[in-house]
Amino acid sequence: MIQEIQISNLGVITEATLPLGPGLTVVTGETGAGKTMVITALSLLLGRRADAGAVRNGAKHALAEAVVHLPPDHHVLDAAGQAGAFIEPAGENSELLLSRSLSAQGRSRATIGGRSAPVGLLAELGHDLVAVHGQSDQIRLKEPVAQRDALDRFAGSSLSRTLSNYQRAYRQWRSAAKELASLKTESRNRVREAENLRLALDEIDSLDPQPGEDGSLREQSMKLGNVESLRTASQQAQAVIDSEDFENPGVTTLVETARGVLSQASDDDAGLAAFAERAAELGILASELSSDLAAYVADLDEEGPERLAQIEARRADLSKLMRKYAPSIDEVLAWASESRIRLEQLGGDDSRIEALEVEVVDLEHKVASLASDLSDARRKAAKKLSTQVSAELKALAMPDAKLVIEVNELDEPGAFGQDAISMLLAPHAGASPRPLGKGASGGELSRVMLAIEVVLAAVDPVPTFVFDEVDQGVGGKAAVAIGERLAMLAKHVQVIVVTHLPQVAAYADRHIRVIKNSDAKSKAGAGYTASDVISLDQEARVKELARMLAGQEESDTAQAHAEELLEEAQNLVSSLTSKKPVKA
Repeated sequence: MIQEIQISNLGVITEATLPLGPGLTVVTGETGAGKTMVITALSLLLGRRADAGAVRNGAKHALAEAVVHLPPDHHVLDAAGQAGAFIEPAGENSELLLSRSLSAQGRSRATIGGRSAPVGLLAELGHDLVAVHGQSDQIRLKEPVAQRDALDRFAGSSLSRTLSNYQRAYRQWRSAAKELASLKTESRNRVREAENLRLALDEIDSLDPQPGEDGSLREQSMKLGNVESLRTASQQAQAVIDSEDFENPGVTTLVETARGVLSQASDDDAGLAAFAERAAELGILASELSSDLAAYVADLDEEGPERLAQIEARRADLSKLMRKYAPSIDEVLAWASESRIRLEQLGGDDSRIEALEVEVVDLEHKVASLASDLSDARRKAAKKLSTQVSAELKALAMPDAKLVIEVNELDEPGAFGQDAISMLLAPHAGASPRPLGKGASGGELSRVMLAIEVVLAAVDPVPTFVFDEVDQGVGGKAAVAIGERLAMLAKHVQVIVVTHLPQVAAYADRHIRVIKNSDAKSKAGAGYTASDVISLDQEARVKELARMLAGQEESDTAQAHAEELLEEAQNLVSSLTSKKPVKA
């Protein structure tokens, strides 16, 4: 539970400390004094959305801190510890410090156990620590979504598992159905795409291009386009090698002459014999070069203009492919390879459609079966929740009221099943049940919400409940009943109530008052409205209740009435220990 809340520069509150503890704590004060800032501070600490407008005028930032005591084995402490939070021992419990700062520019920062943490983690921990209910929850309770959520929470983990399985099957069903519809809708386009791919691949296959062929043909075209100059150069080189002219002998003749001279003198020096052998090798190389040049010239003569025409025609055909499909023949071949895979996929549409049709039917049956299980579980839970909430309403000065929860089948399954959940209230005997959004007054809605939360506390417990003026629109005997019911709930969980009703405040174990001070002075000397937060002793409580009863806290008559109200409430609270405990 929350031991203490500290607030700085939040709304009209400059600095305040709220000492809390077990049991029922009420927060009261005049309209505009800043009671809602207590709820705002808690909302910040629970990781809810922050509004920079909540920072007090002239302040750079607002700060909310809470000291929370929990059993050492509480799962929230495990989660906080995994995030690096420092947890201190506090007697039999462990102490966890939560804080949230908010700058005037809207920037927010959270710490858990002295360590910086994401605001999302603060929200995750807060969900298991505190349940906050305000007038907006009464409005939300009119909506089918909130009614379904309340029923599902009451049904517990069994329904939660079924719902999880249902939602998984529902997503799979919708995904398969969407793919099937897409395949069927686009089948004509896919047939057209497949036909275009077949024509393209037939065109490519008919030419049978080879890797790198465009580059090879380009080189051959350049060669044949210059055949005369190539022939002349080759013949001139061959003449230089093989010339037998006495005045201008060729290379072979000169090398042979050199070999002969060296051979004649080799008997006198073994070194010259080696040179003679090398000259002979040189002659062989020159002779081979001459033969190769002659063959090259012969090839040029054989290829001629006809071969060049063939090459240019082939290049033109390949250029058409490259203009249509890719910049080079290698890329054309890669595109063709990918297109064959795509064509195979398109050709498998029929089999895919058949498989999907079977899958959709199977998943549809599975969704229907799980939706039926959800409906059965909700109907069973609806009967129990109706009975228990109706019993709570009797304790809240609605003795003949009855809550009816209808579970009706929708035409089509949705993300949360195939059920329409409707909560209806018959406020008194003989009245026909009417939807909460139409037939219930504000006071009745307050009590219905309180009754539902008390019942849900048994199956979805949190250590602390916070109620922000949920007694709006309630008075007289109903207010006394609400105060008693909150006191009974506070025997088992911590309850914090912001209230304007003295009948509710009288039941508190702890009474905190927020006092507006319009005479405060800023540092610059200008006046501004601020609020003080004080914990009331018995005498101060009497005066506060007198103010709430009659607006005259110094009136002897009002104080006498307040003392009587306080005494009756305290006597009732004392007698609650002898009553059957309320589980929460």
